[in-house]
Amino acid sequence: MSIELDIRIDSDLWQCIEGLEAICFRAADAVNASGSADLLLTDNTAMHALNKEWRGKDKPTDVLSFPNDLDLPDGPGAFLGDVAIGFEILKSDAAAGGKTLEAHLSHLLIHGLLHLKGYDHIEEDDAQIMEALEISALKQLGFANPYSQAGQ
Repeated sequence: MSIELDIRIDSDLWQCIEGLEAICFRAADAVNASGSADLLLTDNTAMHALNKEWRGKDKPTDVLSFPNDLDLPDGPGAFLGDVAIGFEILKSDAAAGGKTLEAHLSHLLIHGLLHLKGYDHIEEDDAQIMEALEISALKQLGFANPYSQAGQ
């Protein structure tokens, strides 16, 4: 099982990550789910606009998920929705947490894809479930737990 990604890169800032698309495909595979999703790798300007339009928040953010809300069948060919990731916040958060760009990008993409699969972190119980799935997927990729101090 894997999530197929259609990747669009609309900012030259992403060029500094060698093997960018391969990193994204590996992270999507680690989610251990089926379906397809569109991934936009962009910058703060675009993330600010998306965050303002869709969430009413007048600031850029690191990752946004837009689940497909059409009543389509689940399964290998099912379109799950869209994920957008902004480079500048990803880069600054990775540096602040002592993480590599690859590790933090993998985490944000896994996080976004889990949202597309219906997971959330608003309630504490739901957050624990989602975080456990993220930790497991990242461990498969050889990355530390992003929620522990030791993982930083």
